[in-house]
Amino acid sequence: MKKVYVGMSADLVHPGHLNIIKVARELGEVTVGLLTDEAIASYKRLPFMSYEQRKIVVENIKGVSHVVPQTTLDYVPNLRKLKPDYVVHGDDWETGTQRETRERVIEALKEWGGKLVEPPYTKGISSTKLNAAAREIGTTPETRMRRFHRLLAVKPIVRVLEVHNGLTALIVESTRVQKNGTIREFDAMWLSSLTDSTAKGKPDIGCVDLTSRINTIQDVFEGTTKPLILDGDSGGIPEHFVFAVRTLERLGVSAVIIEDKIGLKRNSLFGTDVEQTQDDMNAFAYKISQGKKAQVTEDFAIIARIESLILKKGVKDALMRAQTYIDAGADAIMIHSKERDPAEIFEFCREYAKFERKVPLVAVPSTYCQVTESELMSAGVRVVIYANHLLRSAYPSMVKTAETILRHSRALEAEDFCMPIKDILTLIPGTR
Repeated sequence: MKKVYVGMSADLVHPGHLNIIKVARELGEVTVGLLTDEAIASYKRLPFMSYEQRKIVVENIKGVSHVVPQTTLDYVPNLRKLKPDYVVHGDDWETGTQRETRERVIEALKEWGGKLVEPPYTKGISSTKLNAAAREIGTTPETRMRRFHRLLAVKPIVRVLEVHNGLTALIVESTRVQKNGTIREFDAMWLSSLTDSTAKGKPDIGCVDLTSRINTIQDVFEGTTKPLILDGDSGGIPEHFVFAVRTLERLGVSAVIIEDKIGLKRNSLFGTDVEQTQDDMNAFAYKISQGKKAQVTEDFAIIARIESLILKKGVKDALMRAQTYIDAGADAIMIHSKERDPAEIFEFCREYAKFERKVPLVAVPSTYCQVTESELMSAGVRVVIYANHLLRSAYPSMVKTAETILRHSRALEAEDFCMPIKDILTLIPGTR
């Protein structure tokens, strides 16, 4: 029989996929090159189903003889290995971002006389609409919590943006841009104690308790599917922290970040301008170990935030603490700095890279905001958190609108700063 190759993601299998396979099986024995999670995540969102789950689905489609991993968007490595007589793909890739991939397939097939077959794209099928429908269905706590570990496994850097209510969570869920042929979006949400407190009109001193923060978490989860990382401040005393871990895990929170400080909470960006006390590293390590013992699943993560650079104790102290916290069971290390120059962050990263046993590094470039994600990746950072930008950008806009109404004694001039009422009425699914 002739050999036929079909490349696909098959995250949401629809009639278009089945039509392609039908055409392929009429030509010969069908091998599906199933894109791995890494390959899909390199140009768009993480697939809803894992590679193994998608493989089970595709293996059971009539006409599919073999399923092999396709580890890149480029078909050529698999094609040169299998040398199929035919490659079958819908004609929708003749233009747009996949055009270059198509051209490479054609050139590769020429090497052994293979042929590209392009059935017409199935009308009435929209992957974008299917993905939107899947998001509206929602997710489960277990699936949401597990997603953070899946992201760490397949993405070179996990991109996280701050949320402080249900509306900002919807922004993180749905905002995406296309750049250089890839779709960029945020991978996860960060619920900051600073922005959560500020949105409630309260100071960032730990006065918003866990019960109040759970209400915000529930609002954030209502219309979203992406994982959430919670800013847990110091985590409190170990005996209380274990209950917080169990509560957050039940809700489906993916990770909590706790900082190695004690006493009244003061925002780290004040640095040494206010009184802040760093915890004894062994006492903080004990808190981490107790939290790890308390969790029920392997999917929840406890991330240790190191304040040594904030408190001017230097990179050496930060490295010593990082090793101690890893030994205690920390799933990741967040290294924090309030300096505008990222030199000490990069120095920490260089020395951290020498550790025999490492966990993912987290960075929060609030003050050294000139640093790009590619620079952080090169330094070894795996998670970047944009920690307060939605609230910081919303407040000036709202003040400007309020001042404009006062200045003109009417709302007409403020309309330039506002979205149309019709848009606000249809912004949230189910409003109509």
